Amino acid sequence: MKVLITDEISKSGLLPIIDDPRIQVDFKVGLPVEELHRVIGDYQAIVTRSMTQVDQALLEKATNLKIVARAGVGIDNVDVDAASSRGIIVVNAPYGNVNSAAEHTMAILLSYCRNVPPANASLKGGNWQRAPFTGHELKDKTVGVIGLGKVGGRVALRCRAFEAKVICCDPYISEKRAEDFGVKLVSLEDIIRFSDIITVHTPLNDETRNLINAEHFSGMQDGVFIVNCARGGIINEQAMLDALESGKCGGAAFDVWSEEPPKSDLLKKLIGHPKMLVTPHLGANTFEAQKNVAVDVSKEIVNYVDGRPLSNAVNVPRFDPELMEQMKPYMKLISIIGDFISQLAPPNPNKITFTYNGKLARFDCAPLSVCGLAALLNHCTDQEINMVNAGMVARQMGIAVEEVRSVDTDSFSNLITLTLESPEGKRTIAGTLFEGIPKIVRMRHFDIDFRPEEHMLVMNYADRPGSIGKIGTILGDAGVNIGNMNLGRRQKAGEAMVVLSVDSPVNEETLQKVAAAVDARFVRAVHIR
Repeated sequence: MKVLITDEISKSGLLPIIDDPRIQVDFKVGLPVEELHRVIGDYQAIVTRSMTQVDQALLEKATNLKIVARAGVGIDNVDVDAASSRGIIVVNAPYGNVNSAAEHTMAILLSYCRNVPPANASLKGGNWQRAPFTGHELKDKTVGVIGLGKVGGRVALRCRAFEAKVICCDPYISEKRAEDFGVKLVSLEDIIRFSDIITVHTPLNDETRNLINAEHFSGMQDGVFIVNCARGGIINEQAMLDALESGKCGGAAFDVWSEEPPKSDLLKKLIGHPKMLVTPHLGANTFEAQKNVAVDVSKEIVNYVDGRPLSNAVNVPRFDPELMEQMKPYMKLISIIGDFISQLAPPNPNKITFTYNGKLARFDCAPLSVCGLAALLNHCTDQEINMVNAGMVARQMGIAVEEVRSVDTDSFSNLITLTLESPEGKRTIAGTLFEGIPKIVRMRHFDIDFRPEEHMLVMNYADRPGSIGKIGTILGDAGVNIGNMNLGRRQKAGEAMVVLSVDSPVNEETLQKVAAAVDARFVRAVHIR
């Protein structure tokens, strides 16, 4: 695999890919856009920070790209939808710099409260003044934290350590989660009304852009202090400037901007305001964080090369990390089931149903469904399908996808059933694990029991004496050796479903001879990759 590094990233953190003989790493930092577009087609992976724009224009040139690795939390500079449509995995490093960002939030908050920057400049200028730099304590202040995620949670804990009263707004966390942090969960309106200090810790998306605007500032306490160490644009910058100039806001500390580097007159005026403490997006800029995020994305690239599940892919459904090892065998099973049924069922399905029975149904099975869908659709389109774009391709093809879960099961502790519906009817296949080994246990209405092999023949015919002998003779004449045979039938001399594992592929001419010899209703060669 060829990997392109386009931004300044810790080389010590990149050692997992630099030291891997299977991976060629090229450092081309600061390439002009035209040059980047020219060379990107040679690479299977790109590792960036925030400066490189992995947009649709770049992705159109990235004909061999398989994975985009963002060495940091945010993915603002990556067009995830465009990447997903091309089956390109996007990974980030959501944990590597959270401590760094939390500490920087506290650093700029405390620096402003205690007037550290102007006091430092005054003393270095030869003055000895104390009264102009009288500050404020955090103790007994009400700190409103918007977003109680990985960074916001750490900031809340640190503010409580300073004996501040912490209230929090986050529509995606439970009361229990807030209690674990020792904070009170309130509405955004209460954050606005009651906070002495407001700090934001959310991603930037359509829901959070301009989350704090002019209307909110008008409802805040006089002299409120605002901190943004998350993403530029969460707080409306024009409204922020207006609140500073009117005196409504006592001050602000910003590390991030809607445009980086800032070029607009608005941002220059905001940055230059005397009540603003500013830093140039340093939240993740510690030596420890830079190494951590580089290590995290490097390990993800190695996982991709090894064919292992990715922990931090933002556009691939994934299990809770604690379940990952437990679920790996089921991902293999459902991939085999999807691959198998797609070679037997009629084309153009209009609905695909994934049913999970048993203990497995207690967990979120969405990653399994997407894995099975990808395996199935790879036989339905010329486009390469994987877990990234399987759902999107299914929607484009007009295929409805349904998931059913039930802890009830008759014969197996866990059972996965895949059903395809088309104008020609339904096709069903079910499988389970025996001591970790995938097995198919049902096809249509036939109970059957076989371990999928690389090459197989599937036949449906009326069971008559001598049929198996005829099949064996024809295959033997063609030089095809039978490994195993499995027969499913509902009554003696009735309709039979036969699955043969064979040591080599069976050509079309031999298939036709077999079909004619046993008057088969259905004969199909199956190849499991």
